Amino acid sequence: MEFSELIRRRESVRNYDPAKPVPRDVILKILEAGRLAPSAANKQPWKFVVLTSPEALEKIHQAYNKTWFHDAPCVLAVTGNRKNAWVRGTDGYCSIETDLAIAMTHIVLAAANEGVGSCWIANFNPAIVREALQLTDDEVVYALTPLGFPGSDYQPKNIKERKPLDDIVQWL
Repeated sequence: MEFSELIRRRESVRNYDPAKPVPRDVILKILEAGRLAPSAANKQPWKFVVLTSPEALEKIHQAYNKTWFHDAPCVLAVTGNRKNAWVRGTDGYCSIETDLAIAMTHIVLAAANEGVGSCWIANFNPAIVREALQLTDDEVVYALTPLGFPGSDYQPKNIKERKPLDDIVQWL
């Protein structure tokens, strides 16, 4: 798909077919897009955790109680280690969230390109996710996304309501 069309069509999917798993080779393509994402000073402070087993999914489902989230056959967690991220020397700004956001953007766009639905989730219980993923104290959970094929009754919106460029662009 042409890139500008992909951007127009990508949307948050909240309806998954639990009986249709995402093939491993497709998941690997999606993960590769995240791996190739740029990061500050090329530190690549991320780790992508793929949950597909019933036991792992049961644990992660406790962190976000939405039926559609529970229907997805795969959940991907984007995590990172603050110690591995670039820090700006002048003021101590740590790039971890920016780096993980870029990787997550690559991931959700790659999923859409493969016909796989995703939904960027930040509204989860981090303590439950940390325990489910067995993270260390230095690791942060940035976002979760279900990965799955849309359910048979899924209706794409195909319309993105966005502010006009004139409202958000300033030329100097």
